[in-house]
Formats: sequence, C-alpha cells, structure tokens
Amino acid sequence: MTPSRQHRRASVLVIVMVTLLFTAFALILFVEQASTDLLVEARAATAHRLRREAYSALEATLATLEEFRRADSGLHGPAEGWADPLAFAGWQPREGCTAEVALEDESGKLPLSRVDNGTLVSLFKSWDFNQADAERLADALLGWMRRDYVPSSGRSPDYDLGELPFEAPQRPIRSWTELAAIDYVRDIFYDEQGRPNDLYRRFTAAFSLYDYDQFNVNTASTDVLTAVGFSDPTQHGRLHDFLTGTGGYTAQGPGWLTSSSQAAGVLGTGAMPNLAGTQVRALRVTVTIHEGKSEFRLAAVVAPNGGAKIVKTTATDTREPTSAQGTAATGATAAARTATANAATPAAATAAAGGTKPQLNYPFTLLEIRENGEIPPPPPTSSPTPPPA
Repeated sequence: MTPSRQHRRASVLVIVMVTLLFTAFALILFVEQASTDLLVEARAATAHRLRREAYSALEATLATLEEFRRADSGLHGPAEGWADPLAFAGWQPREGCTAEVALEDESGKLPLSRVDNGTLVSLFKSWDFNQADAERLADALLGWMRRDYVPSSGRSPDYDLGELPFEAPQRPIRSWTELAAIDYVRDIFYDEQGRPNDLYRRFTAAFSLYDYDQFNVNTASTDVLTAVGFSDPTQHGRLHDFLTGTGGYTAQGPGWLTSSSQAAGVLGTGAMPNLAGTQVRALRVTVTIHEGKSEFRLAAVVAPNGGAKIVKTTATDTREPTSAQGTAATGATAAARTATANAATPAAATAAAGGTKPQLNYPFTLLEIRENGEIPPPPPTSSPTPPPA
C-alpha cells in the first residue's frame, strides 16, 4: 500500500472519529436536556396532583369549621373540638399521600389599624421601654399610618429630608416590610445588618394587618392582654387555667369564653374593653400535603360572615378644583366612569335585563391565599435588640 493511500485512510479514520465524538457529545447534551425537561414536567405534574389534594383538604376543613360555627353560634376556640378538622370530618387524601392542617386564629391578635396611642404605649412599656421611648415608638407608627396624627412626644419624622425623600403614606400598614422604612421603628425592630430581631417578631405576633372590630380573648397572647389593660400575671394564669381545664377548672375541663361578661368574670374585672371579643374573626389555615419527598403547601386566611376584612385604603388627589365649574366637571366625569364600569359588569347587565344574579352562599370570605414559594418564610433568627436605655 502506498504512503498516499495510507494517509487518506488515516484522514478518513480521523474524520469518522471526530464525527462520532461530536455525535456522542450532542447525544449526551440531548439526553441531559431531555432528563431536565422530564424532571420539570414530572414535578409540575406532581405539584398539580398535590394541589388538588390541598384544596380538597381546605374545603373539608372549612366545612368542618362551618358545622361548629352553626352549632355554637360562632367559632370561639379550638377547645370546641375543631383543632383537627380533617379527623373530625373523616377526610383522607388519596393513597400514598398524607395531609396536615394547622390552624391559627389571626383574630387572636390586635387589629393594628384600630389601636390607639395608649394601647401601643402600654404594650411597649411592658417590654421595658421607658415612657418617653414608648411614646416615641407609638408616635412613629401612628404618624406613618394616620393622617393629621399629632404625636404626643412632640417628634415628627422628616422623611422628605432624607437621602431618598418620600412622604409617609398616612394609611394603615399593608405589609410588615414597611416597618423597615419607618423612622425610629427600624432602629428598634431590626439589627445592625437590617434583619428583623426578636422585638419585630414579638410585635408582628401581637398585631394583625386585617381589620375587625374585636380580637378573640380565647386565643389572645399575654402581650395582647397586657396591651388592653390586663397586665396582672394572675389574670393571665386564671384565663389559661380556664381555657386548658387546669388549676381551679380541672373538673370543668378545657373551656372557651362565649361572652364578654363571662370573660370579665374569669379575668376578675368589672367590664371588658370594647376591642375585646370572644369569637374568631379571621383564621389562618395552612394545609401541607406530602407524597414521598414531594410536598405542597397551601396557606389561606378566611373570615366567617361578619368577620375580618382587608384594610381598604383609597388613594386620593389632594389638589382642589380651581372653580365650581372644575368641580362639576370632575364629578360628572367620575359619575360617567362609574356608570360605564357598572354597565360593563355581568351583574349590572343581568340586572338591566331584568334577571337576578345567582348568589353563592359560601360561609367564609377568602382574605388571602398563597401556595408553596408564595408563603413567606419566618424572619431569620437574630439576637434581640434591647430597648433604649
């Protein structure tokens, strides 16, 4: 065989090997991409499957709660028997899955949009703040949330003079992240690295961002009771014994308060404050579905009829019309827009046609619902920040 033919055969062999190498490389990439796509699809299918189970568990939970609400003329406390709603209903997920339901009475907290300066100052003083610092902290919060608020401490933050000027919204707080923007509050509730501290966790555990007329004494914490004037530890002890069926109430067993007069008797006071009640106004329901190593979480806040509502805040234009004509024009425009919007809704169209809109008599109002990654994690643990000396 001549050298030229050997060189040609060698060249062909090299080309074939290179082609095989690139083919193998492309095949490996294809298999990896296909594996990733299949894994994504498998996870999506699993999440969709578990999602159905989670919503089924939520509906079973709400059905159980509605049974107790009707039987007892309202929900009062878990001692009524609704602490494990799925077991009571006899509901089970499909084979291979397990379900867990956690209930937290959101209305066991104080509605932040309704508290006054005295309530905040009383709570902060129980946290070992002195009078001046307690008033300053309360003023900072209320000045952020309320229009025309006059601070009792005489201090009013100048947000417009900061490095990034802005104005206080003067409406109820919508998210706890707003605390980081409030002057002096961020110094108390956050550490040097800007992370929420123990005082932040204590504050958010005592207050709710939802609006309701009364908190539930049955599930209130000692901080909540202290804030409304029940700071005596013996009062806390009597209430705990009554609810758990211990101490002087051992023969009675776990109980729940159903009226303000009953609550006043247990706490040993003449009358309860107007902000104190004995019914659940908002309930946080967390459903977790497990299937092997897969998990789906569903968190919802629900309110019974007449219960909590989302705090409504309306953005208003503070500019005044320059003339009566301008005022009339503005009113006419707003009326026209309202009429147009109403006419575009199915309910208005049905009413205009002489029909009636079907009503869904659902026993709960859904205030919030989140799934998996949308559920905010608890604040990171950090060292507590002591109150100012």
